Amino acid sequence: MKRSTWKKVVSLGLVGIMAAGMLAGCGSGGGDKKAGGEGDSNGGGSGITLTEPGTYPIVEGGQLELSMFTMSMPNVEDFATNDFTKFMEEKTGIKMSFFTGGRDDWEDKLNMILQSDDYPDIIFGVSPNIAKYGVKEGIFIPLDEYLTEDNVPNYLKLMADNDFDLNLMKETDGKTYSLANINDCYHCSYGRKMWINKYYLDQMNCEVPTTTEEFKEVCKKFLEMKPDGVAVAGADVGWYTRMQDWLMGSFTFFPAKSSTFIARDAVALNTETGKLECVATTDEYKEGLKYIKELYDMGAIYDGDFTQTGEQMKTLVNQADEPVLCFTAGTISDAIDSAANPELYKHYEALAPLEGPDGTRIAWYTAYQAVGSGAVCITDKCENVEAALRWVDFFYSETGDLCSQYGAEEGTDWVLDPEGKVGLNGEPAKYEVLNVYSPDTQNHDWQDVGIRVAPEGYRMGQAVDADVDPYDPNGLEKLLYEASKNLYEPYGQNSKYTDLPELKVTDEESTEVSTIAVEIEKLIAEDGVAFMTGKKDIDKEWDNYLTSLENAGLTKYLEVYQTAYDRFAGSTTAE
Repeated sequence: MKRSTWKKVVSLGLVGIMAAGMLAGCGSGGGDKKAGGEGDSNGGGSGITLTEPGTYPIVEGGQLELSMFTMSMPNVEDFATNDFTKFMEEKTGIKMSFFTGGRDDWEDKLNMILQSDDYPDIIFGVSPNIAKYGVKEGIFIPLDEYLTEDNVPNYLKLMADNDFDLNLMKETDGKTYSLANINDCYHCSYGRKMWINKYYLDQMNCEVPTTTEEFKEVCKKFLEMKPDGVAVAGADVGWYTRMQDWLMGSFTFFPAKSSTFIARDAVALNTETGKLECVATTDEYKEGLKYIKELYDMGAIYDGDFTQTGEQMKTLVNQADEPVLCFTAGTISDAIDSAANPELYKHYEALAPLEGPDGTRIAWYTAYQAVGSGAVCITDKCENVEAALRWVDFFYSETGDLCSQYGAEEGTDWVLDPEGKVGLNGEPAKYEVLNVYSPDTQNHDWQDVGIRVAPEGYRMGQAVDADVDPYDPNGLEKLLYEASKNLYEPYGQNSKYTDLPELKVTDEESTEVSTIAVEIEKLIAEDGVAFMTGKKDIDKEWDNYLTSLENAGLTKYLEVYQTAYDRFAGSTTAE
């Protein structure tokens, strides 16, 4: 299917966003308060009067308080005192209080809150279980009647202008419980990247490796030169930091974490048969594990790669003695700060996928990262749904995205239509970012927190100096674009397997396989590590591993998955 067709498909939409502490908000006190309660009809409840649609502030004659659950990130200090938060309060007349959870625990925290009687008005920038909390329990309210030009003009225009199908946001009951996250990020489509230390390659008189054997030889020479070094660094938690997933591209396509069952279940679509398969049961996957074990046995991979977080990997990479030859990360900036450590930053370049023993050379690619559901949900505690949606709608404008990501000071944080500037696509630039991204903790903007509203034309329209050094702090987008275009795109769609879109499932279907999903993920993860580290003999134990997956319910799991996919495929065919 061509890329343009995929624009009608709802996707992985994992926004990479988290959260941390709720204060009392509008309607956050009683369990029986429903949206649109009695009061001034123009405000949806509580006697609040709203201004004319399309104008700011949103609330007339006073400040409305709403509460939100979102996800926190280390580089955002405090939502309550953040400059962008204050800007939104002044602009809209709505004061937002925050309940947050971290990248690793937001789902558990959100589930705990939703199972209590004291949950917030808005769920923002995460991917909650809509089948359970919306379709089944009614905690998330249907938004269809509220999706009007008065309430969400920016959202409706954005969806229409980019040919994103609103029907695909609907759940299995035919109702819409969330707004979309839109982030058509080209380099994210090829998010799995490995970065190799070219400085060390030059010292060893080695060329950039192109095959698995050459890579193994480079790792061997590095460890001879630097016995205490780490040839391949990775992390179990982080944005495309799992080194084993990247290395597996020399043997087979290995799918991303499921956006349907939120599990690393290794289920992919076989485009030749139209059937869903668990790639972690194939002979190709087995051969990939064997190769990684070879690297492990020679000391190229250490145990921490299987358990550490991206932040811990970053600490390792940035040690004074520069101990790492290669590391995996969706962006080099997640591991090295170009401003704080410019020399180390310049030592690394992206490494193209390696050719495996049988010629396999696959760059992980997804056609489903542009649009995802679940970005914004409104709960039945919210008495001012119209006000909440009008507040959210600002994010769906280009100015709104710029303000939330980079700061609200035009001329200081960003400028529109910069004269004489061109975007990544070579067309006249739509905007120029002046407050460049930094992983350091700050309190000026939300950066990657919340939702991204960035369709393809907008992202490609960011001004980039044609002569900018990709390794300059201002050159990151160019660096990632060129690495994706030149090194990854040539190998991005040459597998019979592909990632799945976000599939809508009923609560019954989800409940039926939720335990199975957890067990399958656990078996694939634990046995995979055991095979890669030699704790289990892969040739002797492989059949037992397959049997364990079957006993855990893999066949049933794939049947439910297939039903959801067939339902999705039928809906897209009908369009």
